[in-house]
Amino acid sequence: MPGPAAGTADAATTTDVVCLGESMVTFLPSQPGRLADVPSFGRGIGGAESNVACALAAAGHRAAWVGRVGADGFGDHLVETIASYGVDTSAVRRDPARPTGIYFRTATDRGAGTHEVAYYRAGSAASAMSPDNVPYEDLLAGRVLHLSGITAALSADCLALLRDLTAPRPGRPLVSFDVNHRPHLWRGGDADASVLLELARRADLVFVGEDEAEEAWGIVGAEAIRAALPEPAVVVVKRGSAGATVFSGLRPGPRSSNAGGAEDADTVTLVPALRVDVVAAVGAGDAFAAGFLSATLRGLPVRDRVRHGHLMAAAVLTVPGDLTDPPARDRADRLAALDDDAWGRLRLGPGWTAADRAAEEVRTP
Repeated sequence: MPGPAAGTADAATTTDVVCLGESMVTFLPSQPGRLADVPSFGRGIGGAESNVACALAAAGHRAAWVGRVGADGFGDHLVETIASYGVDTSAVRRDPARPTGIYFRTATDRGAGTHEVAYYRAGSAASAMSPDNVPYEDLLAGRVLHLSGITAALSADCLALLRDLTAPRPGRPLVSFDVNHRPHLWRGGDADASVLLELARRADLVFVGEDEAEEAWGIVGAEAIRAALPEPAVVVVKRGSAGATVFSGLRPGPRSSNAGGAEDADTVTLVPALRVDVVAAVGAGDAFAAGFLSATLRGLPVRDRVRHGHLMAAAVLTVPGDLTDPPARDRADRLAALDDDAWGRLRLGPGWTAADRAAEEVRTP
């Protein structure tokens, strides 16, 4: 499985991952219930790509977030909070004419019928990102460029930016793309399905959930998803509580139709998910991507890359917000190296990342 291109810069100073996208101030409810009934909210931050950058920086990598925020207090809060995780925010641009996006959500799981999200992001500073106003020298400076389908949905200019960044170019970093299908962000029709498929096929590493592939493309099953995405060198199909399936080709580019060609063969790796006592299911996909990218940067085996994804996701699943400190690297490595039987018995709950909980981390039902 090919690893990220290191580029020509010195390894000690090269940014590991550059993440591009919108981050917003999020208001978290003080109690369960409808948005209309919640009396107060606590302030946090949310954004798929900045979540990945924060998790990677907290895990010890050199991560940068590139975005656009308003010249307002919410923009100040976003940049300061993201930077507090160790993320390089020097390439973030301020827009004096457009506001920073915000949103409110209920405490229930995103997949629940009672879950509500109220976005106030139309016309936001981030929606004005385009090929003409983002710092390409910063975007292309890392070993990995991480993007998501959310950005493509924000505006025509944002879509043009993602098409440009995923186009072949000399010295292009490894492009990681999380499909992140959000139907409510698109402007009607079937444009979202075709656009997301187009962008995913131009990436080197793709993260996609089985559920969103079925919703967006009408494709069912991991094998069918891989068949629809033949070009990326690595496709990670997230299967919820069933775990993840990784298709890792020996080379990027379209696979031939000739069965049995060694140069076109995929390695298929299935890794079960962990059992987790979930507090909130927000941000888990971003954490999984960060864990997988972290292990990829370190050159770990595919199975361990997925396990690190599951472990980072478990850290977020056991807290109320989108972000939390990941487990210490040596501890995560030890857990990722467990044999299959011990991995299957692992169960993680709130507080499991604390060092003093090490003796309690493995529990049987």
